[in-house]
Amino acid sequence: MCGIFVCLRGHCCNNIDTGSLEGEALNEICQDLRQSNALRGPDYQQNVRVDIKHNSLSSCTPDQHCQDSGSFIAEFYASELRLRGNAAIQQPHQRSGSILCWNGEIFDGAVEVTTSQNDGVRLLETLEGLETSAHIRDLFGTIEGPYAFVYYHAGTNHLYFARDPLGRRSLLIHWPTEELSSLLISSVSSGTSRLLNFEELLTDFIYCVDLSQISSIGDLRIGFQKDVMKINRDMGERGELLYAHPAKVNTTIPPADTPQHDTLDIIPQHLLDTVDDFLNILDRSVMLRVKSIPPVSSELGSARLAILFSGGIDSTVLTYLAHRHIPITEPIDLLNVAFENPRKIRLAQGGNIGALPKRQKKKAESRPGESLKEKPPFYVPDRITGLQEVEELRRLCPDRKWNFVEVDVPYEESQNAKDTILKLMIPSQTVMDLSLALALYFASRGEGNIRVEDGSSRIAYKSPARVVLSGLGSDELLGGYGRHRTAFNAGDWKAVIDELQLEIDRIPKRNLGRDDRIISSHGKETRHPFLSLDVVSFLAKLPVHYKLDPRLEVGKGDKTLLRLLAWKLGLVEASIRKKRAMQFGSHSARMDGERRGDANLGVSVSQ
Repeated sequence: MCGIFVCLRGHCCNNIDTGSLEGEALNEICQDLRQSNALRGPDYQQNVRVDIKHNSLSSCTPDQHCQDSGSFIAEFYASELRLRGNAAIQQPHQRSGSILCWNGEIFDGAVEVTTSQNDGVRLLETLEGLETSAHIRDLFGTIEGPYAFVYYHAGTNHLYFARDPLGRRSLLIHWPTEELSSLLISSVSSGTSRLLNFEELLTDFIYCVDLSQISSIGDLRIGFQKDVMKINRDMGERGELLYAHPAKVNTTIPPADTPQHDTLDIIPQHLLDTVDDFLNILDRSVMLRVKSIPPVSSELGSARLAILFSGGIDSTVLTYLAHRHIPITEPIDLLNVAFENPRKIRLAQGGNIGALPKRQKKKAESRPGESLKEKPPFYVPDRITGLQEVEELRRLCPDRKWNFVEVDVPYEESQNAKDTILKLMIPSQTVMDLSLALALYFASRGEGNIRVEDGSSRIAYKSPARVVLSGLGSDELLGGYGRHRTAFNAGDWKAVIDELQLEIDRIPKRNLGRDDRIISSHGKETRHPFLSLDVVSFLAKLPVHYKLDPRLEVGKGDKTLLRLLAWKLGLVEASIRKKRAMQFGSHSARMDGERRGDANLGVSVSQ
């Protein structure tokens, strides 16, 4: 994992000594972006600069000044978090004048990477043997794993950049404008600026720019308006590319007499093989993501893996499967976050039933006085289910040391971190973005308390794990949202199928880039086993009634296939838990008011 920053600047902005106002502003922006990306890769950082006109290569560290001598200067900066190979690797990767800034993981596909090798090094070796843009496009269509990259091919003077088809890694771009005529590509922003206009790079294409052509035009803004080539991932020269795009949802309509199975303890005959196949493919996805994590220290008993853990079915199934592939002598950190939410506390203390959400109001009216008793501020729904579920895991896996990390976030601390989080979120900027980003920021930081033994006092603990597993993706693929039930009630099975296809189509455009920017700011990498393209393809191709049954009650009919799998594994309590969104389960949402989740924050965070 790494941070990527690339700047292509014109002659007027090459040197801070020119006195150009744009040049001075650009240098300040670049310095801020280097610092922001350095947090993502604390092990190593390096700058490489290329004179585009003369195609000559020079290297310098971020704090050194390079003498620029061409019409355009391309600056490549990368920071490295070592998670692959036996030794530390310097980024950007360089070979025969070509440069690769790689923020990704190759878990499967045509580029073979052994546990002792670095995948970025192997990828650059493979890229150097390719001659055309189509060949490069086809290569990335054979790679499974999350990635964002910028690749400068010295032989052709071409610049390529892209994200993986699901957008599992962040990559932001500022196209040249009249106010800031440089191209900026970065894993993360460093705040808002009137000059900067960062947007998420689309995942539909691999972008290619002929820098010789741009140089001949002499104006970056005009050049990028005319000469950016968008290479469609679907147009492979070697037949269908396995990992070029997510699979399409099976459109077969279930028979009208499809039976209902309202119990989880017996797997229906027609699903026996499907549950086994799902277990095998999901287990393999988890294995590929946890098997070769380098030790975080020489100290025995340090956790290499952490899991965002609410006690819900998604995180619990991943936790159990990860247990299969991590040596039993190592602990696994379960990160459970809870927020002190003044609004919730006021409601509880004031006994204002009328101000409660509809579902809680109904519950409070049925049990007067009980639901409004004052509770500890961190005794939130996800803390309750997390504590319950870790006990089930301890019964099933008694030889494993489970570090249940209680990440308690006082209100003042969450507010003090808000500006930092808002900067990391950019360009995401809704109320819901902030609620989720708050939860992810503090959970992935891993600072909290654990209990060495049941009943013992809590002790301070900071998770050393650099890899964090997330259960994101299961709701989209298996029908876990309330809108899937709503679609069925409004339009039967076809409406559900259409909604599931929309879910897959929306995955690259929603929150994965934001989540990557938040979690990586702690020098940690998030991995999503449900979003392996192999898992996505397997689930997409299943008939819809194999995955969910909206005719059944919540807790059975949503994500039915995953619930059957959990029961099969012995995770009985997890298998029947109802879905709860992270921001509500942790109480990170609506701390100060009732603004709609899709409302724009309208907040400016200065560079």
